Amino acid sequence: MKTVVATSLLLAALLATPAVAAGPDFAGIQVQSYDPPKAAPPLALPSLDGKTVRLEDLKGKVVMVVFWATW
Repeated sequence: MKTVVATSLLLAALLATPAVAAGPDFAGIQVQSYDPPKAAPPLALPSLDGKTVRLEDLKGKVVMVVFWATW
């Protein structure tokens, strides 16, 4: 049983490798890639504790900015 599981995992890894190596399919998801990446524009917003957070202060970190509103 362990041999079947190990063989199945190896086969799945071998089959998935070309897709991963090829990179993302931007055309397939209708997204235009750009190279080199563009810098984000300057942005400063208040945090929940009232301090101002600037995007430039977070350089080198992953940042997700979500603007959400109800109308």
